[in-house]
Amino acid sequence: MTLPEVLLWRELRKSPLGIKFRRQHPVGPFVLEFYCPQAKLGIEVDGMAHDMEGRPEQDEARTTGLAGRDIGLLRIPAPKC
Repeated sequence: MTLPEVLLWRELRKSPLGIKFRRQHPVGPFVLEFYCPQAKLGIEVDGMAHDMEGRPEQDEARTTGLAGRDIGLLRIPAPKC
């Protein structure tokens, strides 16, 4: 995991407001970095790799595929150093 992912996971593991998250959770052909089944919400931390060739299109297809499964996706941009 990247540093932003580690920091986010450290907070999500505390189950804020009683909401539980899973890490590296498979959903069909996708693996979500963080997933809350109660809220049907996935969280992805987007670093520099998401700016590389072909990645924006893959990310859009992933978002659309998850929406088709009634799962929302929150993308958090990671700081670029």
